[in-house]
Amino acid sequence: MLSVEDLGREIAELAARMDAATHRLLECIRQFDEANEWYAQGAVSCAHWLSWRIGLDLATAREKVRVARALGTLPAIDQTLRLGRLSYAKVRALTRVATPGNEAQLLELAMAATGAQLERMCRGYRRALVSDQASGPEERCVRRRVLPGGRVKLEVVLDPDEADLVMRAIDCAREVGHAKREMASASETDAQACGRGDGGEDERVSAEESQESAAWPSRPDGVVALAESYLAGNTAKGNGGERYQVMVHLDQDALAPEGTSEETSDGSWAATLEDGTHISAETFRRVACDCGLVAAMGDAGLGAGLSIGRRRRTIPPAIRRALALRDRGCRFPGCTNDRFLHSHHVRHWLQGGETSIDNLVQLCTRHHHLVHEGGWSMERDEAGGWVFSDAKGKVLASATGQAWTGDILAWLQEWSDGHGLDLGPDANAPLWDGTRPDYDLAVAGLLAG
Repeated sequence: MLSVEDLGREIAELAARMDAATHRLLECIRQFDEANEWYAQGAVSCAHWLSWRIGLDLATAREKVRVARALGTLPAIDQTLRLGRLSYAKVRALTRVATPGNEAQLLELAMAATGAQLERMCRGYRRALVSDQASGPEERCVRRRVLPGGRVKLEVVLDPDEADLVMRAIDCAREVGHAKREMASASETDAQACGRGDGGEDERVSAEESQESAAWPSRPDGVVALAESYLAGNTAKGNGGERYQVMVHLDQDALAPEGTSEETSDGSWAATLEDGTHISAETFRRVACDCGLVAAMGDAGLGAGLSIGRRRRTIPPAIRRALALRDRGCRFPGCTNDRFLHSHHVRHWLQGGETSIDNLVQLCTRHHHLVHEGGWSMERDEAGGWVFSDAKGKVLASATGQAWTGDILAWLQEWSDGHGLDLGPDANAPLWDGTRPDYDLAVAGLLAG
């Protein structure tokens, strides 16, 4: 059994080796990101690919990508991490404020400070930079934060005219709510009068109490009413109604079952939207996956033999609801989108596929494009899940990794020796002598430099 002193040495050595290995990981991430390999595998971003493939949460994955990209422009910090002399936590703090111009100064500070001290200095330096550079307006945004009591705080930053539009909409929603309450109050008062006759003062007191209960709705009430009103009339989320209706002119009968002569070439599927826009066969299939479709077939120039097909409801509301409950978001591996979803026919209904829950899957806009215009395909596996293949037929690899069974310390020692690294227990020790840091002076020195 190791002594306490030996345990401390092993902790320091292991941390240095892991930081050096982290440098290699970040280097690989940067090269993978620059090569856009994540895009070739259908991921929304490199961070989404990391989240799916190596099990990081999205916030951590985004931070890894950010640091990896920053190290590509900061050679001194990059080299120090490679040697295991700087921890990943310190590098993460440095890359938020470091530039090629101040890199050397920040690195000198990082070697002398602890991780907590460096984080505080970088945070103060960043605040000072932002304060100096904050000459323009703040960017438009919507922020959501859960408060300790369980309620949610929404912060919205808009241009003045947009803010005025939103406030007028909220006040309008408040007025509608107030009018509904007044109508309900009046109906209740009339009903009481009819049932009890002329009760004198009792009826007047009851009416006054009813009017007081119908107080003017607050602005939070108006915001909620505004959202309810929009969602009640908008079915883009797929809450049971149709998503939209498309009018399309087809030169030939593209609604024929699979295997007919009309399907021999992409040109036979040529389609034109109502505004004259020409679309490809796969675009037509994608749009027709999940919408009301009116097909007009015949001679586009002369109008001879024009046939207006019946409007097709491709996905009934009950099936759409069941699909949303089953999939709960895009089913493409690694995709976390749960909004703006499309209901995709695995075997298209234009080719005879059924509009049934077994032949449908939810995909986001990007991945719906991939399985149509992008040439990707999908099919069921033995376990009942979905297997996706790219245009070359390469199956998207499983995210399941192999369990590590070796000695991690021995492997890291072998790895560091193979890369010519001397990673002893003092490799990442800070040069801090115990003196209380003057954080204001440190930030002022960084600003002056």
